[in-house]
Amino acid sequence: MEYQFIRDPISGLRIKISSEHAIIGRWLNEEVGKEKIAMVQALISAVKNSHESLTLQGQEIDLILSKDEALFEAHALHQDNEDLVAYQDDDLMLEEEGLCSGCGFEDFVDLIESWQEFTQSR
Repeated sequence: MEYQFIRDPISGLRIKISSEHAIIGRWLNEEVGKEKIAMVQALISAVKNSHESLTLQGQEIDLILSKDEALFEAHALHQDNEDLVAYQDDDLMLEEEGLCSGCGFEDFVDLIESWQEFTQSR
């Protein structure tokens, strides 16, 4: 997983990440920022001491974390068909690409540690 942290004078601290992991970048930029890093690190510690996966529910994206992987799922992925019927006349479809992605647990831990260092540095 390749990524780059950037300091944008308009939008602040951001991550640029490969397109197949775009939802991970969205999650980190929009759901975590610098305010919720401690909560994510507490989840990582809890998973290390547990045999089960744990879920961190976000505004738009959920993180499902286990000792093996970190899985990111957008809430839009779980829309009922009834919810989508309203858009049927407009020939709109739910595009599932980009709504779900994952990475290995160790890669995720490295990402969070790097993000914390970046957000705390000047």
